[in-house]
Amino acid sequence: MARPAATPVLPEGLAPSESEPLLEPGDRLTRHEFERRYQRMPHLKKAELIEGTVYMPSPVRLRRHAKPHNQLGTWLGVYASETPDVECADNSTVRLDLDNEPQPDLVLMKLPEKGGQARVSTEDYIEGAPELAVEIVGSSRAYDLHQKKGAYRRNGVREYLVWITGENRVCWWELRDEEYHEIEPTPEGLLRSAIFPGLWLDVPALLRGDMRTVLATVRRGVDREHQH
Repeated sequence: MARPAATPVLPEGLAPSESEPLLEPGDRLTRHEFERRYQRMPHLKKAELIEGTVYMPSPVRLRRHAKPHNQLGTWLGVYASETPDVECADNSTVRLDLDNEPQPDLVLMKLPEKGGQARVSTEDYIEGAPELAVEIVGSSRAYDLHQKKGAYRRNGVREYLVWITGENRVCWWELRDEEYHEIEPTPEGLLRSAIFPGLWLDVPALLRGDMRTVLATVRRGVDREHQH
């Protein structure tokens, strides 16, 4: 998760008066200008342009973000390793439109030649909407659940999954009739993708930290789909 803050970040040894403008949280920029400034800050690990506004990360906490990020990345990585024609990526820049260039925690996308709606540019950026975007946030007040969610919906991200770690819950939406609708769990508490066959998430197991069951469940989903 990122949030607007007040302090600009400058390259080492470079004073504000000696530099061209760099990224500052809260700046209103075009995507072209955002990229130009971002490229001048190679030490910066994450910045996003959402609805024309720059967001930059706060320090990453272990249990509220880094560990959950790793857990969902492992879940998606297992699915991608056993499913042809999909790609999983971690913290990849996504050029959604002229006002939005997010850097989702995770994405899962179909290959373009297999009907995927996003492309990889000659500069190695994702262009267009991946089928699934995943974010880890601490609170339902995070902009990921408001401004960014709106940008994802408008640009056609087919599914959006958010783990709200501070509230111990997971939300997964699918895009239908141009609106996001929350996916209902099965009686077992499983959430199942409508876009990626076999992508099942055992939410109760995830929330209690039982990754063995989480990974067994997604493998079970993949195996069932491969039998059809």
